[in-house]
Amino acid sequence: MKSQLKPLAVLLIAVTIFGLSCTKEADSKPQFIFKPGPNNETAAKINGEMISYDQLLTGLENDIYEAQMKVYEIKMNALRGLVIKKFMEADPKYKGDADNFLQENIANNIKVSDKEVDKFASERKIPKQNLNAQLKERIKDFLKKEKTQEAIDQWLATKTKDKPVEVYLNEPKRPVKDVQVGDAPYMGGSDATVTVVEFSDFQCPFCQRGAEIMTQLKKDYGKKVKIAFKHFPLPFHNHAKKAAEAAMCAEELKKGHFWKMHDKMFADQSGLDTNGLVAKAKEIGLKEADFKKCLESGKFAAAVSKDMEQGKTVGVKSTPTFFVNGQLVNGAQPVEVFKKIIDAELAK
Repeated sequence: MKSQLKPLAVLLIAVTIFGLSCTKEADSKPQFIFKPGPNNETAAKINGEMISYDQLLTGLENDIYEAQMKVYEIKMNALRGLVIKKFMEADPKYKGDADNFLQENIANNIKVSDKEVDKFASERKIPKQNLNAQLKERIKDFLKKEKTQEAIDQWLATKTKDKPVEVYLNEPKRPVKDVQVGDAPYMGGSDATVTVVEFSDFQCPFCQRGAEIMTQLKKDYGKKVKIAFKHFPLPFHNHAKKAAEAAMCAEELKKGHFWKMHDKMFADQSGLDTNGLVAKAKEIGLKEADFKKCLESGKFAAAVSKDMEQGKTVGVKSTPTFFVNGQLVNGAQPVEVFKKIIDAELAK
């Protein structure tokens, strides 16, 4: 889930756009003087007050990082294309036509079977009744492109094995925040080198995928990584806040049952009303009366709100949001994104 522009930001953009035309007098415009700053830390001066870049950009760190990454990816894609072109041209089989070379020497004999299409649809939970001929063809085309990309990667791996490409582009650094775990429930090692703090919402479908990724990380890294869970129920998810309280009630009633309730709720996000929560509590072995009493008391509402306030302080705007040793990862990114950061942290 992506955050949207704040009303003030939208207003400022509109004013800027309309300010480009239909202005009668110069003095009706805001007066901005662009000049070299007194130092590298100062962004502007307002009414005699020096405004630092830290003041200006606080709360925008992830937006800036994502914008920088888009520029970086454009450059890397251009570089990748140039690398492919250079190695093609250096190949004795190259006859001046890149497409022909690709088809005949790199991506030849690539096929996609009906079985692979069915597997793709099953993994993405596409209903069989929706899997018509047109959709199957689109899936085949997608899988063929994936296989072609893999073939190019394999070809490049062979070509660059003895002639590695030196890259001097600097990848943008992720924003880093001081995110305290506190008494949040966690899995993995208590004193692990790497800590992943997850801000999540039990009613958010993207958070369901995020939970699967965290489970995979636990499986792959064991006690090398500590994965802590923080609540960030979004206001438009009407059952999310109570679901968060339900998970905390489960832990209070029986140690270790936070994660059992966590798994049950993410496995069935359509059943998060009170009756659904009670049914899940019974399924994991909790007494119905005790669970109901805890849930109805609202005793953990303040704890959930505390997590939310912490999340806002460190820049959480959507769910799921993760912090890997403080490095912000926005959304349920592929597991490889997390592993890249974790491996780098473990290597330090």
